[in-house]
Amino acid sequence: MSAQALPRWADVVLLPIVNLAIALLVAALVVALIGQSPAQVMTMLVKGAFGSERGLSYTLYYTTSFIFTGLAVALASHGGLFNIGAEGQATLGGLGTGLVALWLADKLPAPVLLPLMLAGGALFGMVWAAVPGYLQAYRGSHVVITTIMFNFLASTLLVYLLVNRLKAPGGMSVESVPFGPAAHLPGMHEALAWFGIAWPSSPLNLSLLLALLAAVGVWAFLWKSRAGYRLRAVGASASAAAYAGIRPTRQVILAMALSGALAGMVGMNEIAGVNGKLLLDFVGGAGFTGIAVAVMGRNHPFGIVLASLLFGALFQGGAEVAFEVPGFSRDMVVTLQGFIVLFSGAMAYVVAPAVARVLHLGAQRAPAAAASTEAANG
Repeated sequence: MSAQALPRWADVVLLPIVNLAIALLVAALVVALIGQSPAQVMTMLVKGAFGSERGLSYTLYYTTSFIFTGLAVALASHGGLFNIGAEGQATLGGLGTGLVALWLADKLPAPVLLPLMLAGGALFGMVWAAVPGYLQAYRGSHVVITTIMFNFLASTLLVYLLVNRLKAPGGMSVESVPFGPAAHLPGMHEALAWFGIAWPSSPLNLSLLLALLAAVGVWAFLWKSRAGYRLRAVGASASAAAYAGIRPTRQVILAMALSGALAGMVGMNEIAGVNGKLLLDFVGGAGFTGIAVAVMGRNHPFGIVLASLLFGALFQGGAEVAFEVPGFSRDMVVTLQGFIVLFSGAMAYVVAPAVARVLHLGAQRAPAAAASTEAANG
C-alpha cells in the first residue's frame, strides 16, 4: 500500500496526527538539548493557549485569521493553483474594509455598515487576486510569481495611502483616524454579555462566526455544487476538463477571485473587530501562515479549522512560554512552529508509506482474527 493508497480518512485525519506527534517529539528533543524542560515548555504552552478564558480567547482570535487565509489557499489549490498572495490579498481586503468605514461610519447604522465593510474587504481581495488569475489564464504568467510580487505591491500601496492620503491630521503614527462607533464589530465578550454570560475582554470578536460560516460555505461550494465540481475538475486535470466542455481559463480566474475574497475577510477580524482604524502591518503574517494551515488541513475546510486552532494555540501559547519560562525566547517558539510546518507540510508524506503498511497489516489481520474466533466458537 502506497501513500496514494491511503484511505481518505487516514490522509485527512490520521496522517496529520502522526506528523504532529513527530514534530512535537523532535521539538521536545531540541528543547532538551538547549537545557530546558520539554514537559514544562509543553505544559506551559497548552496552559497558555487553553488554560484560561482569556488565553482561549486569544487563541481563537488568531485562529480566525488563519481560517480565512487557510481557506483562501485551499480553494485556489483545488483549482490547481498555488496562491502565495493571501498576505497581500488580506492587506487589500483590510484596506477595502477600512475605506468603507471611513466613508460611511457616520452615515449608516451598524447593521447596514458592517455587511458593507465585509463586502468591501471581500471585493478588494477578490479584485487583487483576480489580476494574477487573469495573467495566468490568458498571458501564461505563473501565479506563484505574480502573487509573490503582488504581496509587495499591496504593502507598498497601503503605506502610500496611509502616509499621503489617509493619515490622521496632526498625528505622528502612520494610521487613519478612528472609525465611528457604527463600524465596530462587537467583541465576543460583548456578544456574550447580551445573553448574560460574563467573559473577559479580548481581541476575539464575532468574525470567528464569519470564519466558521466561510468554512461551511467553501465545503458546500466545492463538494455540493456544480460550480465547485467544475473548479475541482480543472484542478485535477485541465486538459480532461477542457475535453468535457469546461473552460479552464474561466475556472482559473474564478478560483483566484474566490480565494482573494476569502483572504480579504481578514480585515473584519483585524480592522473592524480589533483596531477600529486602518494601520500598517495588521495582517501580521497570517497570509503566509495560511499556506501551512491549508497544507496541514489537507485543503479540506474541517481540517483547516483544526489546523488553524493548532496554529492559534502555538501563537498564543508560545507567547506565554516566552514570557513565563526563563531562557526560552520567542525565537525558540518560532522554531517549534517551524517543526510543525516542516513535518506537516514539506515532509507530510515521508511517513505515509509506514502508516499505509500498518493499516494494510491491520486490514489483513482483522479477517484472520475473525475467522479464528469463528472456528473456536464453532
